[in-house]
Amino acid sequence: MCGICGCSQPGKINKLQPVNGQVHQHDHDHGHHHHDHETERLVKVEQDLLSKNNAYAEQNRTYFQQHHIFTLNLVSSPGAGKTTLLVETIKVLKDRFPIAVIEGDQQTEHDADRIRATGVPALQINTGRACHLDAHGIGHALQALGIKDHSFLAIENVGNLVCPSSFDLGEAHKVVVLSVTEGDDKPLKYPDMFHAADLMIINKTDLLPYVDFDVQRCINFARQVNPDIHIIQLSSTKGDNFSAWADWLAGNVKMDA
Repeated sequence: MCGICGCSQPGKINKLQPVNGQVHQHDHDHGHHHHDHETERLVKVEQDLLSKNNAYAEQNRTYFQQHHIFTLNLVSSPGAGKTTLLVETIKVLKDRFPIAVIEGDQQTEHDADRIRATGVPALQINTGRACHLDAHGIGHALQALGIKDHSFLAIENVGNLVCPSSFDLGEAHKVVVLSVTEGDDKPLKYPDMFHAADLMIINKTDLLPYVDFDVQRCINFARQVNPDIHIIQLSSTKGDNFSAWADWLAGNVKMDA
């Protein structure tokens, strides 16, 4: 978690890019009792961090519900195809309802620029050393982005299958994107993420003839971790079965409006 991986270290994180402590070094051995205290301290830090995040997430969720903004938190490993999925989604659905995107990356505005090229507003959050977005940063992004009522908001999280699983952003659903160029055992390797997700998109299915990826094995593993997870197989670049995703999304936006 973040107290261990370094996200909670002081630094320049959650830097919004608008649209258009002290290190204590040890040189001596410690007894087991000290390490018990250190573990307790880390657990408390993590509990406090998640508690504060959850409070902000509830504020975001209330805002989304009041303004009828259907919000998805898209998570994946780096390179699974989240941005391409969003670009193609926007092309298909932008004439049906307003769409806005919040992009999370450690550095650069490359993904936000790709979204803006479609004519949809996008705001980049550069997290620096942090490996995930948090609800407080999303709250500030909402103010800066000015999202319309009765719309779809996509939050593309930092590429990481660990920390984002624990951080609620106020979204309606987490959507985990898994490409066939990754291992089909990802759901077992990163069970917290697949347990937290309501929908798994198996992306880049056009590459199945060229990679060693067993779709049914992957689905079985995902349902072993989360029996209720919904699964859609598609290719963002070739359009294979893309209508299943577009219909699922449009149906949810319509119900939320």
